[in-house]
Amino acid sequence: MQKPQSPHARLLDLTRSLRRVGRGATGVDRVELAYLSHLLTEDAPLFGVARTALGYVLLDRDGMRGFQDRVAGRVPWGRGDLLSRLPRGRAVALSRAESDLRRLAVARCVPARLPAMLARHLPPGFAYLNVGHSDLTDRVLGAVKQARGRSAVLIHDVIPLEYPAYQRPGSVAPFRAKIDRVSAQADLVIYNSQDTRQRSEAQMRGRVPPAIVAHLGVDLPVPDAGELPAGLPPKRPYFVVVGTIEPRKNHGFLLDLWQKMGPDAPLLLICGARGWNNSAVFDRLDRLPQNDPVQELANLSDKGLTALVQGAAGMLFPSHAEGFGLPPAEALSLETRVLCNDLPVLHEVLGDKAVYAPLSEPYSWIRTIEEWAASVPDPRPATTFIAPTWAEHFKTVLKST
Repeated sequence: MQKPQSPHARLLDLTRSLRRVGRGATGVDRVELAYLSHLLTEDAPLFGVARTALGYVLLDRDGMRGFQDRVAGRVPWGRGDLLSRLPRGRAVALSRAESDLRRLAVARCVPARLPAMLARHLPPGFAYLNVGHSDLTDRVLGAVKQARGRSAVLIHDVIPLEYPAYQRPGSVAPFRAKIDRVSAQADLVIYNSQDTRQRSEAQMRGRVPPAIVAHLGVDLPVPDAGELPAGLPPKRPYFVVVGTIEPRKNHGFLLDLWQKMGPDAPLLLICGARGWNNSAVFDRLDRLPQNDPVQELANLSDKGLTALVQGAAGMLFPSHAEGFGLPPAEALSLETRVLCNDLPVLHEVLGDKAVYAPLSEPYSWIRTIEEWAASVPDPRPATTFIAPTWAEHFKTVLKST
């Protein structure tokens, strides 16, 4: 894309945020919401689009602000409308959210009419932004082109193609199709790291679109230990691992370490919901004795989790693969020590502020864990970890869209 001479209208796809209503926000969810929040502060004409069970809805700036208020809990979701009763098997929270979007919309259409709706409401040259990996279909990308718009897509990673065994059943082929569409049709690809760009472009089987790299911003809630369950944070040294309990995050490696360290090991708090393809780890967690040093914690509030990370002797991050590595970046921002797998992307994002150890050296992990459990963190110099900011991210992205 050429740099615009004046602010073009932007169209943000909100499908992922809509579909995730009622559930805790993951890293990708938070990126889409960060785009929503920032674009609402920009002067350029702004619209939002979302795919519902009955077609597409188009929001103007006021409608997007109303959606943001509901997602943030500042305004309650309304009641489901009559149309929400037509699709069967929909979650109540999603039906209510789709009903509110229809009430907030400036236009809506059946799928076949999407090009006409976009052309009627958006000026030529508008930029369509898809940053959530949802709704990346031939219909949407084709409709944007037919309406004389340009498509910019944020790719978070291509881990489903690199590590298919870690994925949910049936998810790899649809993801392959998305990357093929981006390769063929996107006007610009936004990558969250240089490492992700290199790995993604290696997976493209044809055209390689123009691209930019913009690290994600680290935007932490204010820590609030008052939102933690009773007994937390622990009074003795503890370590945290944050993320969905799924194979890529490699929780089994930590369980092996704690088994080697025995009953005198420090506390390990596993913070995250249970995911998929991980029955062996789930079985091990289910068999833990009540007073075991390993504890599983789910459904913590963002403020409570931030307080828990801030008070930890260290964050452990043995992930097999990452597109960016937001949890360790957040931990370093809280001046919490990080011990992580020796991944190129983590070196790119965290620099020399983390401690790296390959998974092939479990005793290096144990030695560091035991040293950290026995000592408070060293005083931090003024040149501690400088987290990437959303301001820097959007400065890079918006001048190209």
